Amino acid sequence: MKRILHFIATYSRPLTLAALACLLLFPLFVTNAYVLRVAATSLIYVILALGLNVVTGYMGQTSFGTAAFWGIGAYTGAILSTRIGLGTGLLFLIAPLLSGVIAMLLGMCVLKLRGYYMAIVTLGFCEIVRLIELNWMSLTRGPLGIMNIPKLSFFGVKVTSSQGVFYVALAMTVLVTYVVWKLMNSRIGLTITAIRDDEIAVQSMGVNVVKYKVGAFALYGMICGFAGAFYAHFMSYIDPTMFKTLNSTEVIIMVIFGGLGSIPGSYLGAIVLTVITELLRDLVEYRMLIYGFLLVILMIVKPEGILGSVNLKHIRQRMQPSGPSEAGEEKEARHE
Repeated sequence: MKRILHFIATYSRPLTLAALACLLLFPLFVTNAYVLRVAATSLIYVILALGLNVVTGYMGQTSFGTAAFWGIGAYTGAILSTRIGLGTGLLFLIAPLLSGVIAMLLGMCVLKLRGYYMAIVTLGFCEIVRLIELNWMSLTRGPLGIMNIPKLSFFGVKVTSSQGVFYVALAMTVLVTYVVWKLMNSRIGLTITAIRDDEIAVQSMGVNVVKYKVGAFALYGMICGFAGAFYAHFMSYIDPTMFKTLNSTEVIIMVIFGGLGSIPGSYLGAIVLTVITELLRDLVEYRMLIYGFLLVILMIVKPEGILGSVNLKHIRQRMQPSGPSEAGEEKEARHE
């Protein structure tokens, strides 16, 4: 296992480029519309898992609001496109901004508290948003849902093929991945991680902890809204049953399964569990039971998640000699 991790850490960039090349070539070799649709759905869940990982994995706050912000983004995109006729490009800007602003306002009220208050409040917020979607007939059409949502279009070109939709989902996933990776490897990301590890110590150094928490929560809302805007046009129909608290729980399970605070873990958890759900479609009523069984086994075997404790940068630094003296000692040992 150590050799595998060392190999991955040493060649992380070439392996990343190779994985991206495989994803780009995937629709050229797999032309089945159903498989491509499942692949695009997996990428949507990857985006949601990346957003939640910013709050839960890196900041250490449990949130059940994923479905709420996802639904806000989806309904914003669906309403603006069906009633006003806005293009996809504008929707991909407006929907995340609205979700981010709502997340920021909610975070300003909640993130000053400690403990599990955020989990309780976001759980209630998710249910409030679902009830609004269900009962505001004039805006959301309630249980009837919004139908005939236009297909994706960019610069007047409609994306109708399964391959095209997959490439749009892939481009969105790469963009979100880059934003999260860049942020978490910056000074802001290090501060957010430090807040997770010891909030009191960070606060004693004069850091405005609430500001960083609210900012991370707003980014989480924007990412979920971004995925929601795409999801509405991807499905061409949405209704309140698509954005229940159960969906938030599923994303939390994906993040924990793949590994908290791990970008590759978000990919692993979202893709594996989405594919398992599709393979066991006949057992869809027992989906949460299966997820729970997998989590129990994982908590016993690897509590931090499959890739939760894997830091490729630290592994690479550990494997390399730290100075000329160590390198000389290594050469002498080999000579002997």
